Amino acid sequence: MKIGIISDIHGNYEALKSVLSELDRLKVDEIYCLGDVAGYYSQINECIEELRKRRIPSLMGNHDWYLASGGFCPRGNSANKCIEYQRSVIKPENLEWLRKSAIQRFVGNIQMVHGGWSDPIDEYISQPSEAYFSRIEGKIFMSGHTHVQRLEEYGNKTYCNPGSVGQPRDNDPRAAFAVVHDDKISMHRVEYDMETVFNLMNKAGFSDYFYGCLKTGAKNLCRP
Repeated sequence: MKIGIISDIHGNYEALKSVLSELDRLKVDEIYCLGDVAGYYSQINECIEELRKRRIPSLMGNHDWYLASGGFCPRGNSANKCIEYQRSVIKPENLEWLRKSAIQRFVGNIQMVHGGWSDPIDEYISQPSEAYFSRIEGKIFMSGHTHVQRLEEYGNKTYCNPGSVGQPRDNDPRAAFAVVHDDKISMHRVEYDMETVFNLMNKAGFSDYFYGCLKTGAKNLCRP
């Protein structure tokens, strides 16, 4: 079984299309999303509809929660402006799909959450460690949320963050994802059409301030 793992799409449909095309080329059997389909960029409906069409299940990310619950991000006003925009355009059936997102998922030996194992929606595992995972039963652990690709091994345990499809923050602007094949994990990157994203954001009323970080994948330019 070959499984594709994606995360943190954030309304970036152009990046999602490129990642899914590459996963098709790699002939994966199944695809799972670790959450945050919502947030930041303008094509929330297109992203959700693509996942729905392909029957790709997604976990509940923090931005998904803000949008689905009618809430807000406590860390950044710019993130809230993006959520407000998505709230104004999302179709009712897509909002209902988002609200049904699971909190965690188990697929064979793989345990998946969006954030971490003490807070599945909003814990940042920025510095994964053997001590952290020694307290959790399991073999393979997958989470997103930080937008930084990581692959760490601790004896018989493996932790993977596939990185972000829609807003990388590890100084590589290419869309990120991972593939699991017989418990072996490989990390991948693909380029995508950023100019279309920029043009759509401008059309939706957002300046370069909101999408400038896509150009370099720089963490310091991105908002929480």
